[in-house]
Amino acid sequence: MAKVKCPVTRSEFREQAQPVTVEINGTAMTAQVKEFSTGSLGWYLNGKTTVEVGGKQVSVQIGMNLTIVGSKELPKDDEETESEAEDSEAEDSE
Repeated sequence: MAKVKCPVTRSEFREQAQPVTVEINGTAMTAQVKEFSTGSLGWYLNGKTTVEVGGKQVSVQIGMNLTIVGSKELPKDDEETESEAEDSEAEDSE
């Protein structure tokens, strides 16, 4: 599968990303904005709910990541600032 370019920058994600509501077995839960230790950006949900199995309620633990495809390859903050400055200089010289 071809690499996908992430359409947002790290700073855009930090400034604009909002929690995401996810429904699991009829229960609304909120996934929080997260920057993962791998460098990827996305949302993380950790919680518990119940699910019916054979007429009996069982408790389940939830751990879910929603990861933005391509975000791990985004430049780190200092690289991003340098890149933005270069883009600005290129536009000024045109």
